[in-house]
Amino acid sequence: MAMNRATFTRSLIAAAAATSAYAAPSTAPAAPVPQANVALGDERFLSSAWRELAGRCVGVVTNQTGVTSQLETIVDAIRRNSQICLRAIYSPEHGLRGDQTAGAYVTSYVDSRTGLPVYSLYGATRRPNAAMLSGVDVLLYDIQDVGDRTYTYISTMAYLMQAAKTYGKQVWVLDRPNPIGGAIVEGPVLDPRYASFIGLYALPIRHGMTVGELARLFNEHFGIGCSLRVIEMSGYTREMMWPDTGLQWVQTSPNIPEWSTTLVYPATGLLGGAGINNGTGYTKPFKYAGAYGLDAFRLAETLNARPIPGIHFRAASWSPLEGFWRGRTLSGVELIITDARAFRAVRTAVEILLAIRQLSPQTVSLHAAALDRDWGTDQLRRGVAEGLDAESIVRQWEPQTRAFQTLRERYLLYT
Repeated sequence: MAMNRATFTRSLIAAAAATSAYAAPSTAPAAPVPQANVALGDERFLSSAWRELAGRCVGVVTNQTGVTSQLETIVDAIRRNSQICLRAIYSPEHGLRGDQTAGAYVTSYVDSRTGLPVYSLYGATRRPNAAMLSGVDVLLYDIQDVGDRTYTYISTMAYLMQAAKTYGKQVWVLDRPNPIGGAIVEGPVLDPRYASFIGLYALPIRHGMTVGELARLFNEHFGIGCSLRVIEMSGYTREMMWPDTGLQWVQTSPNIPEWSTTLVYPATGLLGGAGINNGTGYTKPFKYAGAYGLDAFRLAETLNARPIPGIHFRAASWSPLEGFWRGRTLSGVELIITDARAFRAVRTAVEILLAIRQLSPQTVSLHAAALDRDWGTDQLRRGVAEGLDAESIVRQWEPQTRAFQTLRERYLLYT
């Protein structure tokens, strides 16, 4: 049916109005950040606990993740309060802005934005010394963790607490959620023979604790003995995973861009020492597992046939943009989490390792130095070499994991 003149005219007017509205510049401010379900430790400090400083000066141990639920940095929020004396900033691995690659040397400098010294705790030293702590009475720790023993921010916290003990400073940990929840404890407990900066104390790989709870454990059970205070969150429960908190995710490091990456990090993060590529240096870090020349479809079929909860494996190929494998096409599987609460990351790592070794024995490296350090035990390496299946390997460390769950009870802050 032909459009009559009146209808045609109305259509032109409506189209012109729509175009005009689209083109007109907006004068409204950006949308506010939605209200979260959890009040963070830093927000509780900023609202009231700061008054208990009683004039003492603070240094802030933080990075890009040290923000309130409204995404204001802890440093900026403190600077808005003229009654808080702020002397210095301390940064962990990846630097204050989180822009340095894994393992990169981080220098100290004076921050042009604040005029404050930024002392690196991942450069010339990993412990603050007397000069770095001069004029500071209380150290505030405000960094988002990922819930994995091997992530170095909790080692930085432990070293900070040790230095505070040595130099007579107080530590206040401004608590934050464990993004992968506090209900699941998984993986081998670190054997002290393999202690390193990616595992200082006898924790399982997935410990299920917040940084505040870990600080209490480090301080008492592992004997640091500093003057410690934890500023707790409100509204947080152990069953919460990151989406339940209503908080916005800020990437914790270049290879942890999304909260969902923290789910798979305790799985594929353990595979690099065995010569398996985990997708770092590509668009979905830690969400892949494979190598050069693997049959991706056979690997996916093998893994999907196993009783591994909460996950599906998709045959995939990728070409890293940097690193050793840059420009070469790798093949393997993409990890698709179907049920975050059922997913067992460390069990999944064992399954992937065994499946790749079955299909391509030459791909898997069992060098003790790398595997034993990363896993914090020789049980994994020895079990694989002996031909044990996944259930038997995991069963070896379960008694220690259960013992840790009993131990941690006295240090937990949330139900």
